[in-house]
Amino acid sequence: MNTDSSPVAFVTGASSGIGRDIASRLLSEGYVVYAGARRVGRLAELVSKGGIALELDVTDEVACVAAVERIVTDSGRIDVLVNAAGYGQYGALEDVPLDAARRQLETNLFGPGRLIQLSLPHMRARRFGKIFNISSIGGRFALPLGGWYHASKFALEGYSDALRNEVRQFGIDVVVIEPGGIRSEWSDIAVEEGRNLSSGGAYAGLVSAMMRMRPQEAKAPGPEVVSDLVVKALRSRHPRTRYHGGLMARPLLFLRRHLSDRLFDRLIMSGFRAA
Repeated sequence: MNTDSSPVAFVTGASSGIGRDIASRLLSEGYVVYAGARRVGRLAELVSKGGIALELDVTDEVACVAAVERIVTDSGRIDVLVNAAGYGQYGALEDVPLDAARRQLETNLFGPGRLIQLSLPHMRARRFGKIFNISSIGGRFALPLGGWYHASKFALEGYSDALRNEVRQFGIDVVVIEPGGIRSEWSDIAVEEGRNLSSGGAYAGLVSAMMRMRPQEAKAPGPEVVSDLVVKALRSRHPRTRYHGGLMARPLLFLRRHLSDRLFDRLIMSGFRAA
């Protein structure tokens, strides 16, 4: 068992994008970092910085159990769990096969849920823990062609609210991070899937509009915006329940909060028509 007094963090989705940047940042902050990813070969840079690589598919029960057991055996505890693994299943809801929809929910909702179940007994025993669920501003409102992705993030937000009030009695904080636009390969994968499923049918116009809007993504900041929010919450004695950052995060959340559904729909669809 590792007797190092450094805090222990477990970060999923650490092979790229937001997860990788969070893991790297926590290493620089002095954490012992266990980095989980399906593509374990892409964790070499984190390992060179002192991170510990774990082969992990969050939809695999055996892999989830083994990862938590490894961390507790090595380090005796889990202080911070960052659920950053996730992807976007795009395509019109009429076109997306339900098997693909189930995979989206398994990865973005049930995977984090299972890792939280496995980690909580160890956090409760020490009456301390920080759980970060990486959601999205897309967990507060929905765009065309992202229905199953938005469903997974809306669900993660509600799950996090319930969890927060269940575990606060044990000294455990639950924090939701809601990124707006962030530069990463996430968008390329999501958009390509939407194009494959819906570009040749009844929703081709929406797909074309989505493709025309893509150059705007070049204005998005990098994933360090999200890492900054995680560190800000970790340094806070009383962290907020939600943090947001990234391209258009603040104005869109403001408008969603203050506009009616119909007015917000018009705003969103005007963007698709103007693209």
